[in-house]
Amino acid sequence: METVLVTGGAGFIGSHLVERLVAEGFVVRVLDDLSSGCMANLAAVRDRIEFQKGDLRDPAVSRKAAAGCTWVFHLAAVVSVPQTIGDPAGSAAVNETGSLHVLEAAREAGVRRLVFASSSAVYGDDPRLPLREDLPPRPRSPYAVQKLAVEHYLAVYDELFGLSTASLRFFNVFGPRQDPSSPYSGVISIFLRRALEDQAPVIYGDGLQTRDFIYVADVVEALLLAARSSAAGVFNVGTGREVEIVSLWRQIAALTGCKRLPHHAAPRPGDIRRSVAAVGEASSRLGFSARVGFEEGLARTLAWYRGSGSGA
Repeated sequence: METVLVTGGAGFIGSHLVERLVAEGFVVRVLDDLSSGCMANLAAVRDRIEFQKGDLRDPAVSRKAAAGCTWVFHLAAVVSVPQTIGDPAGSAAVNETGSLHVLEAAREAGVRRLVFASSSAVYGDDPRLPLREDLPPRPRSPYAVQKLAVEHYLAVYDELFGLSTASLRFFNVFGPRQDPSSPYSGVISIFLRRALEDQAPVIYGDGLQTRDFIYVADVVEALLLAARSSAAGVFNVGTGREVEIVSLWRQIAALTGCKRLPHHAAPRPGDIRRSVAAVGEASSRLGFSARVGFEEGLARTLAWYRGSGSGA
């Protein structure tokens, strides 16, 4: 059985990927410092994985984790945009230098394929929609700059050292286990918690900004397809569908029976007005297309929050 490494595997997306890999029979090693992830996310598979707690800023941690692995899924990162704005150097030590440590470890270990979790944030507020991979990046935050830098590192390692790589630009991922307790969490998890507590949500700006929401199981499928492919480069992982934030709240309110009207606050610095993925590259080169519709994903996520007690 092949051993695979998931950095950030105790996080929201990472834990779903770990469960899928275990179900497919892989030996799964998880590296996480538990700064934002938690062991509860891995409860269903804890006795079937190898867990290593460690900090990517220490290159020895990555070397130990990557040893003997066939694939590496690199999801670990400082994911809060405001946190990277408040501490650009500290977040870069994790997101850039830490990623470089993972790449070096993978190269030294003879890893066959490394797949990196990048972000649609690299596009910035480009009005040319849908957002295509060949558009020039326009990052508007240290987080976006850091993700873009790592994409370039992957391309260089592929070209210079023969380490097969792919970067997946995730759009707005949602689903069970997304933590609603932080103000920087995904808007769907925050809105669901507010609705279940019969509280009004806060919408920044007029609410007509749009996002491309993709269900976490589809993201996991994209990660696996990328690992099994030899296609190099950058790939959007989205649905190709825009959803307005005010429309999102109306749908959640209808599903939960919440009658509260949203409070509007000033737009947040760095927020993007419209975002939707062009999905042709991932479809043609990876064979990926989102299968879980937005409404179905929303219903599944609500069911989980109700069943888990989160926000109920």
